[in-house]
Amino acid sequence: MAQLIETTTSELTAVDVDVVTLDLIENALRSARYEMDETLFRTALSPGIREQHDEFPLIADPEGKMIVGQFGLSIPDFLANFNGTIEEGDVLMTSDPYSCGAAISHANDWLVVMPIFFDGRIVGWASQFGHMTDVGGKTPASMPTDARTIFEEGVIIPPFKLYRKGERDDTSLGIILNQVRKPDWNRADLNGIVAACRTASRRVQEMCARFGVDTYTSALNALLDRNYRAMKALLAMVFEEGKPLSFTDYIDDDGRGYGPYELTMTLTRTGDKVLIDLTGSAPQAQGPINYYINENLIRMFFGIYMITVADPQILWNDGFYPLVDVEIPENSFWKPAYPAALNGRNHGIGRLFDLFGGLLGQANPDLLNAAGFSSSPHFMYSGNYSAGERKGEWFQLYSIGFGGIPGRPVGDGPDGHSLWPSFVNIPCEYLESYYPLIIDCWETIPDTGGAGLHRGGNGVDVAYRFLEAGTIAIHDDRWLTYPWGVKGGEPGTRGTKWIDRADGSREVLPSKVHDVAVGKDDVLHFVTWGGGGWGDPLARDPELVCKEVRRGLVTQAGARTYGVVCDDDGDLDAAATSALRDALREGREEPLPLFNRGDTMENLLANSLAETGLPAPMPPLAV
Repeated sequence: MAQLIETTTSELTAVDVDVVTLDLIENALRSARYEMDETLFRTALSPGIREQHDEFPLIADPEGKMIVGQFGLSIPDFLANFNGTIEEGDVLMTSDPYSCGAAISHANDWLVVMPIFFDGRIVGWASQFGHMTDVGGKTPASMPTDARTIFEEGVIIPPFKLYRKGERDDTSLGIILNQVRKPDWNRADLNGIVAACRTASRRVQEMCARFGVDTYTSALNALLDRNYRAMKALLAMVFEEGKPLSFTDYIDDDGRGYGPYELTMTLTRTGDKVLIDLTGSAPQAQGPINYYINENLIRMFFGIYMITVADPQILWNDGFYPLVDVEIPENSFWKPAYPAALNGRNHGIGRLFDLFGGLLGQANPDLLNAAGFSSSPHFMYSGNYSAGERKGEWFQLYSIGFGGIPGRPVGDGPDGHSLWPSFVNIPCEYLESYYPLIIDCWETIPDTGGAGLHRGGNGVDVAYRFLEAGTIAIHDDRWLTYPWGVKGGEPGTRGTKWIDRADGSREVLPSKVHDVAVGKDDVLHFVTWGGGGWGDPLARDPELVCKEVRRGLVTQAGARTYGVVCDDDGDLDAAATSALRDALREGREEPLPLFNRGDTMENLLANSLAETGLPAPMPPLAV
């Protein structure tokens, strides 16, 4: 347990904070959180952080409770696992999930935690982590898809003081950077994270100076209490007491040929509180797909979902945590035993949102999304330049792909969009300027989003033409199971990956693979899944369907799934549409299914090779 060294021993006094002051402090914190982002974006070198924004900031109260932030990490869990003193000027760092109570979830995430002091006392915490393109290990990008232990995944940094009373530990930093393939990128990204935390610290200190420490900390308590009261009302309104809700989804495979992995979530309300229970989920995987997550992060994901759906303007924070109990079994997919491999936890992160969508929507249709978050696809490419001024120079790319976002009660799912709203794609111009490749196409694929009253978002086909020999790696999922549709909506399509070789041959790739050799003029097609549809496709506006035909989002054949007939120019044939819809309604069963998974698991496994070109995974083995 961390020992905080403060020179001020006087107690803070709780004071009433008027609504104007509370609003000023709330929005100042919100601005400081975005300033953290911009500070890092302007100083980072890796495209994953600089271009795609794969980083997550947080500003917390003196106890470590998040007041503003984007996603993930639990300062209380980090502090509970840090053995040592914490003084003014210290900056703490780790990349070891097993040494910080899963405040982070794999070794590529470098986490910085900084105490914020004012007049000798801790008034808060600034923290941020970012995904480092490479942290060493046996494969470029440090995400071997066949890893069984975390030791295969690169340097594992235990919690330590990167800065001690303002002085950087250059010896330790030098040892760390000596383990990675792109030390200049790691150094720049880490410096940017530290600078971002210092920026947040200055803004908090300015608020303490302007309003007074008692007013500032009382305002934090008021913001936490507001979320507590909002969540308390939401829980009572949405969930019937004593009536458990349960939902199950799957991760297709673990990268080592085993799967699918069943993930089950159950929610029960008792009084003012709910219990989220992950008992019943698969045991830990042999491969690296385990998502080591602590109870506070489950609470956070649940709160993001509930509060954002109810009122997106609320500044969600950790205030509601006492209302949510969490049960995570040991030695499970969600809490694997050390030293299980963790690098592919991006599938579990995405599937968590699918689970919440399917679970919570059973209690309230306004919360029911189709599936489609599903994963956060990764693509990596690396090698050495073979000629010219850069001959022998190492190049390395890590990038995040986009799939189809699910259809929702409020409308269609976006086409080719990131799981995280703040992520953006790496521009083609950037890729072609800094890497030996050409983007032959980057386009949404019509009909890949599930049909529905609200259409699921289409997946994308990104075709990478390689100009240098090298190796590639892929992390994705939903190649076997479909992103399910809801309330009569159709499932989205699966994802698939293949290489068109320069010699004219085609090679279908698994969704999780690394160290695949590519040569000059080989073309990788990185095709992602579509989002599931929401609601009855036959209720969708026919004119909208034909407009999407004209825009290339739906084909003429796909329009018939909605019972819509469009001519060759994409104009509506109203009479034919009316007749087709009548015929389709007569031939289907009513009521429409709440969930449409596309097929049974038995059939998916039996037909895997014929339908996907890949053999079915073997049943998971006990670890």
